[in-house]
Amino acid sequence: MGELVTVQVCEGISRNFAIDAKARVAAVVCGADALVEALRVRVGLVGAATVLAQVNAEVDGRRIRVQEAAADLGEALDRLADGLRGRIAAVTSGWTPRPWPRRVRGRGLLATVPAQGAVPAQGAAPRAERLLVPVSAGGPGDHPRAEIPYAAGVQDIVRRKQAGLVWCSPDAAARTMDAMDFDIHLFTDPATETDAVVYRVGPTGYRLARTAAAGPPSRPSVPLTLSPCGAPELTEPEAVDRLAAADLPFLFFAQPGTRRGRVLYRRFDGRLGLIAAAS
Repeated sequence: MGELVTVQVCEGISRNFAIDAKARVAAVVCGADALVEALRVRVGLVGAATVLAQVNAEVDGRRIRVQEAAADLGEALDRLADGLRGRIAAVTSGWTPRPWPRRVRGRGLLATVPAQGAVPAQGAAPRAERLLVPVSAGGPGDHPRAEIPYAAGVQDIVRRKQAGLVWCSPDAAARTMDAMDFDIHLFTDPATETDAVVYRVGPTGYRLARTAAAGPPSRPSVPLTLSPCGAPELTEPEAVDRLAAADLPFLFFAQPGTRRGRVLYRRFDGRLGLIAAAS
């Protein structure tokens, strides 16, 4: 099984750790009652005190992702193995809503994402006590992403991706968000033909926002709350200013003119990333 696991480590991490990571992940997979394929492990350093470990895989044909942060390499690998084992079990046993608030890890410590506070109707999320907000556009079967040309003058955005969004129900989007360990997932809602996001927030743990105001989805199986207003039309500088002023982990907004959905988010290193729907 070890030969089916690909491990990529950043400069400064020893080859012995890569070998250990491959063996630990292979051991988890060998004990799983499922077909687990396409295993890719990445380990990197964020600053001088945080190790970020991530594994991507396919479980019975469904993509999953686990990402953990810790203060040292050994702890990061322990958490990654435990997280992968739990994610495989969750995917194969059938989806159930995750509790809210949930315990999340950052800087090698456990922090609780607060559940208090209403989410603004504009699609902004309340501040969460974590360094990283994993963000997705699409899901299983999503289209290849292309880099968005750099926009001069928006110096705070260091990573840009453009994606052909998957058309799926909010239920499917929420399940993909959980399987891929994201806090927000950008997709297109076929019922309204508008770009939308589901994201993790109280009180139920799942919230739906669209670029245009619309009613609740029909018979959802996910306990969704609904943002009653459409996402605001903002330029990139305006979105950056709003994110910074409110100290938000991410912001869902619409591109002026096209009304296509965009998500501005804080990366693990504290800088900003942007995911935009392809025109």
